[in-house]
Amino acid sequence: MRFISYFYLNKIYYGILHNNHCYSFFDFSLNFKTINEFLLNSNTKILEKGTFSGGVNVDKVKLLAPIEPMQDVICVGINYLEHAKESASFKGEKFEKREYPVYFSKRVNEFVAPYDEISLHSDITEQLDYEVELGVILGRDIYKASRQEVLDSIFGYTIINDITARDLQNKHKQWYFGKSLENTCVIGPCIVTSDEFDRKIPKLQIQSYVNGELRQDSNTDSMIFPIDDLLYELCGGMKLKRGSILSSGTPSGVGASFKPPKFLKSGDLVECKIEKIGNLKNFVSLS
Repeated sequence: MRFISYFYLNKIYYGILHNNHCYSFFDFSLNFKTINEFLLNSNTKILEKGTFSGGVNVDKVKLLAPIEPMQDVICVGINYLEHAKESASFKGEKFEKREYPVYFSKRVNEFVAPYDEISLHSDITEQLDYEVELGVILGRDIYKASRQEVLDSIFGYTIINDITARDLQNKHKQWYFGKSLENTCVIGPCIVTSDEFDRKIPKLQIQSYVNGELRQDSNTDSMIFPIDDLLYELCGGMKLKRGSILSSGTPSGVGASFKPPKFLKSGDLVECKIEKIGNLKNFVSLS
C-alpha cells in the first residue's frame, strides 16, 4: 500500500493511493485524522477488507508530506563508500574507512511537501546542498529487539531530501544546525509499505537531479551499514517508537563534491528519485 496525505477542495485528507486515485481513511469508515495517528493505533490489515470505490484522481489533488515529524529524524552520515570519500575530500581530511556508523539528528518542525519550495536561507548560508536518501518508517516500538523483530518493525519506505548547509556544518564542527534549517527536509511522495517490495530491505536505484542534470546515481544495496543493522544497533540502547523516521544516508554526487562545488541557487529544480517509490520535485526559493 501507498500511504499519502493530500489537499483537496480546501481540506487535508489522509489515506492511501491506489491505481492513481486517492482514498481517505473515511472511505474505509476509519476516523484517523493523520498518518501518524493511524500508525499509533492500527495496522494495514484493517484496510485489506476495504473495497476501493470512488476516490479522487491524484492529478486533482496536491500531495503533502505523507507523515508529520514526531521527534527529530534519525540520520546516518556517510553511509555510502563513495560519498564518504568525497566528504573527506571536501573537508580536506584523509579518508579513513569507518568501522561504525555515524548517527546524528535532524530537527524538523514541519516537512516540506513533495512539490513545494525549499528555503534557500541566503542570509546565513552560501552552501546549500541536496542529499537524496531512503527514509525508513517504523510501525512498531522496538527496544533491545531481536533481528527478526527489527525487520518486522519496518512499516515502509519513503524518499527524503536531506538538505544541508555545508558552511554551517563545517563552521560548527557538527551537523545539527546545518541540517536543521526551516523548510529544508523534503519527504514523500508517499510511504510504500514494506510488503510491496520483494525483500524486507529492498535494493532500489536512488538518484538526484538538479535542473535536469543527473548528480547522484546509485543503489541502496551499496550502503556500508545496512538498514536492519542500523536499527538493531540503535534499539539496543534506546527505544525507537512507531512513527520514528530513519534517513539512511546519501550516495556520492552531492554539490560539495564537484570542483568547483555546485551548491543550490535560487530557482534551481531539485529532483530526487527512488525506484518503486516515486519522486520529489522541489524548486529552491528566492531567499
